[in-house]
Amino acid sequence: MTDTRHSLPRVTKAVVPAAGLGTRFLPATKATPKEMLPIVDKPAIQYVVEEAVDAGLNDVLMVTGRSKRSIEDHFDRAYELEEALRAKDDTERLRSVRESSELAQVHYVRQGEPRGLGHAVLCADAHVAGEPFAVLLGDDLIGASEGLLKRMIDVQAERGGSVVALMEVEPEQVSLYGCAAIESTDDPDVVRVTDLVEKPPQESAPSRWAIIGRYVCAPEVFGVLRDTPPGRGGEIQLTDALRELAGRRPDQGGPVHGVLFRGQRYDTGNRLDYLRTVVEFACARPDLAAEFVPWLREFAAAQDPGDLPG
Repeated sequence: MTDTRHSLPRVTKAVVPAAGLGTRFLPATKATPKEMLPIVDKPAIQYVVEEAVDAGLNDVLMVTGRSKRSIEDHFDRAYELEEALRAKDDTERLRSVRESSELAQVHYVRQGEPRGLGHAVLCADAHVAGEPFAVLLGDDLIGASEGLLKRMIDVQAERGGSVVALMEVEPEQVSLYGCAAIESTDDPDVVRVTDLVEKPPQESAPSRWAIIGRYVCAPEVFGVLRDTPPGRGGEIQLTDALRELAGRRPDQGGPVHGVLFRGQRYDTGNRLDYLRTVVEFACARPDLAAEFVPWLREFAAAQDPGDLPG
């Protein structure tokens, strides 16, 4: 294994693509970014930024688009609101309002047109400035205690190249993800990625190990993305660029490793899983669980399957 620990800088920057239209949540997302939909009382994107900060990444670039101004407002100071809360001596809500603006240095760049995840990442090139960097997708929330991103950063520092998070999914779900062909390494939780296929048919998927929304990318990915033609769906796919890097030597931006993740992941990209996430987070909240959980049990027990729609 090539020792790259002294040739690459430590990851310090996170890129959060947030330019999607959120069509699966219309009409709620007609004027409100899907990233700002609340998980109980905090927008989903704040959990993502908190995860980056917990992993030691205090420089966060949001790749946004039209109608995303509320994301910028959320991570900015709200002086009038703060003053109103201070006048009421409402210290708890004042703390929660200021928390988001003090989390990290948050920067913004616009993705002019929705050309896929690979294009969104390419928009971060100037900000990243030749360093390895993390990419966190706002649709995926990772359990706060999992430490997945920090583990991926450590693997990248040790082995170089790029690192993806892999989670085993059911066979009928492989066509929803980018899937990896893998080889074992000397670490049982780390694999070498030999091939990547974006949303393969179930019968031809290289494995059941699917890429979830966490990446640590070598800066060479930008050069590959510039030369990557539109792939599945007519979009520039990050998976295609990583596939190219997987076959390269360390001095060319390769290889690609995967961290096998078996922890708690919340997929908020569809309505049903979003609702499940809200319920799970509410049940885990000490200030809500004592009243919410008993009510939830009573409500569930009272449902007659025969009365459910559909």
